[in-house]
Amino acid sequence: MFAKSIYQGRRQGLAEKTETGLILLLGNDESPVNYTDNVYPFRQDSTFLYYYGLNAVGLAGVIDIDENRAWLYGQDPTVRSLIWTGPRPTVKQLAAKTGVSGAGDWAKLAEHVNKALSRGRKIHFLPPYRAETSLKLSAVTGISTEYLNEYASVPFIRGVVSQRSVKSEAEIEEIESALDIACHIYDTVLKMTTPGTIERQIAAKIEEIANARGSRTSFSTIATVHGETLHNRSYENRLKKGQLLLVDSGVESFEHYSSDITRTFPVGGRFSGLQQAVYRIVLGAQKCAIDAIKPNRRYRDIHLKAAEFMAEGLKDLGLMKGDIKTAVRRGAHGLFFPHGIGHMLGLDVHDMENLGEDRVGYDNTVKRSEQFGFSSLRLAKPLKPGHVVTVEPGIYFIPKLIDQWKSEKRLSRFINYPEVEKYKKLGGIRIEDNVLVTKTGRRVLGKPIPKSMADIEALMA
Repeated sequence: MFAKSIYQGRRQGLAEKTETGLILLLGNDESPVNYTDNVYPFRQDSTFLYYYGLNAVGLAGVIDIDENRAWLYGQDPTVRSLIWTGPRPTVKQLAAKTGVSGAGDWAKLAEHVNKALSRGRKIHFLPPYRAETSLKLSAVTGISTEYLNEYASVPFIRGVVSQRSVKSEAEIEEIESALDIACHIYDTVLKMTTPGTIERQIAAKIEEIANARGSRTSFSTIATVHGETLHNRSYENRLKKGQLLLVDSGVESFEHYSSDITRTFPVGGRFSGLQQAVYRIVLGAQKCAIDAIKPNRRYRDIHLKAAEFMAEGLKDLGLMKGDIKTAVRRGAHGLFFPHGIGHMLGLDVHDMENLGEDRVGYDNTVKRSEQFGFSSLRLAKPLKPGHVVTVEPGIYFIPKLIDQWKSEKRLSRFINYPEVEKYKKLGGIRIEDNVLVTKTGRRVLGKPIPKSMADIEALMA
């Protein structure tokens, strides 16, 4: 945990943004795999962590905005539980750690909420993303589970997004701590990218390194020779010389802040001619996007800048044609780049997206596009100092998508389909780093992880 004064300050700031009523914040419970005592590894709700910092099961926080007071509810350990899980702090002891004056048994939570409701006071809660949380929230508030999202508090959501979007120095240190582990991971992965290695061996090694450092992966690792499938989580392929291995992985710091890094390595240690040509474009697009990051610039515009850079490069290779600005405006580049340039990063690898992607990545000045590929941009609004974002351009050759667009003659004014056929087996290339928006520009976080072709080939040699 950070110092309790940090959590007190965060709760006070949230109360000021939410104006009046009670804020109800439920922590997570353990989730069974196949029976009650066999559970998935516990991960606390990120918003609960942000405001209370307590990584314990079955807790709930209440912030009374009008009385300027906070409570913590949970269940004290029993003798029976001590036998199985060992000593655990009481709710009162946990409350003291996070600077909360009120502490009570879970059974008293509904009573607290119902008393407020009987007085006509507003109850603020977030949209639940777990079934067990929905049931508990319904039991406490009396709102049917099917209507919980409708009653979720917009002022509460906006307050959370406003606070969590801007990272403090302590939070940046945590992200860089996660990136230290990522640096070791990619050094190891690079050495494992040899013919005969099976993808699952690489995925397992990433888990091993994270666990050995007291960490965990922040999402399911992507380690695949089929990088054209954006979220490929199958690990059954044996690496062959001449293929490309795309690895997209992240780990959590001790305080659960995430890293998210992607690298693409040549199996056997050397990029082929076609691979070099495409890799050079993706790396150039990433540099172009990173250099463009600064306060008040819309991330939507940085996305389009990277898209135009890649489209120009593809035109130089003969895969695209015509006026490139028009081609990008019409969405022709989406055949090769069907996702956004990046997203927010913090306590979640896609930070706060459980609150609604449009509420986190968009605002009144920027609306989501309906265009293929462009519609997948997760973050579009203007950047502010303290935002941490991923920058992850990619070029992909997806055979079925190519065949579909080709049969429809879709945007054939801008796409040279006969030339594209020559690249259909190349797969996908993505390069991703994590970037802090500063007062004057940007800073790439973490120690450098090799990404130039010269550095990669030299290290693999």
